Amino acid sequence: QVQLVESGGGLVQAGDSLRLSCAPSGRTFSIYVMGWFRQAPGKEREFVAAVSRSGGSTYYADSVKGRFTISRANAENTIYLQMNSLKVEDTAVYYCAATRGPISASNAGYEYWGQGTQVTVSS
Repeated sequence: QVQLVESGGGLVQAGDSLRLSCAPSGRTFSIYVMGWFRQAPGKEREFVAAVSRSGGSTYYADSVKGRFTISRANAENTIYLQMNSLKVEDTAVYYCAATRGPISASNAGYEYWGQGTQVTVSS
């Protein structure tokens, strides 16, 4: 089992940038496909981005494509979500997720979840 700990959330203004980090426990980090999801108040948790085991393939929700970048540093046991040109509608709790299965944009595709980190974008 892997435990996920997110960090890097905070309060920023529209147009600003923020970088989230997720540090999974254990030494087998590279066997997991990793993803970021978010949940805004009153809404369902939605897919943001995912990265393959090697880091060579990435996938994004249309709403963040071109603004967010997911990456992983397997040697550091860390994944990142670089968020640029933030919008008020990006305000949400952001969750890191891991799966030993195939890369997926579905909540059901991930077995392990972090506690989440709050990102608030003000206008």
